[in-house]
Amino acid sequence: MSRLLVVEDDETIGTALESSLRLQGYDVLWERTGRGALRRAVGGFDFVLLDLGLPDLDGIEVCRRLRAALPAAVLVILTARSEEMDVIVGLEAGADDYLTKPVRLRELLARVGAHLRRGPATAANRPAITVGPLRVDVARRRVSLGGEEILLRAKEFDLLARLAEEPGIAVSRDTLMAEVWDAHWYGSTKTLDVHIAALRRKLSSPAEECSAPRISTLRGHGYRLEHPQD
Repeated sequence: MSRLLVVEDDETIGTALESSLRLQGYDVLWERTGRGALRRAVGGFDFVLLDLGLPDLDGIEVCRRLRAALPAAVLVILTARSEEMDVIVGLEAGADDYLTKPVRLRELLARVGAHLRRGPATAANRPAITVGPLRVDVARRRVSLGGEEILLRAKEFDLLARLAEEPGIAVSRDTLMAEVWDAHWYGSTKTLDVHIAALRRKLSSPAEECSAPRISTLRGHGYRLEHPQD
């Protein structure tokens, strides 16, 4: 049974979320404050649904600290902030995805199920992928560039591994969302763009003399991991 942490200060919304998720068979804990959520995080959770508009702490800071405390958990922010920059800041703080209030319960339950079905990719017997100085060890879930290890979040790793499987080949947005997130995904794909941006920063962070593969944007289609020599 998956363990879920719901962080929501609104009594009506929190009650509805807790009861609905329990009806889906999840083990749910509901916290109304950021401090309460951070205290509970030591118990371990598979999924966190975090409202950014909390009464005691800044939601972005809570997101950042929950990500540090629960590196393997799926973290989805629930926010009334619809501005693009607010969403991007939340994703960059460690969230895997976001939902904007008011959210339809059906969509929320579908999104929770999609994330938990997908989870981290498992490939115990798959060989490591090498693209120039980039090495993606799928079985051990480790990435290095020019011998220097790069720390990636779960979805960042899965996204890079998928692109590295076919270097030089264009991969559509729909394919990436289906294979890295879920085949039945619906809703915004902005999370894909933010994860791509994070990967680009991390691939450019090691020593400058290391010629790293780069991720090209193919407008209207998707992305492509380029060979360094190209």
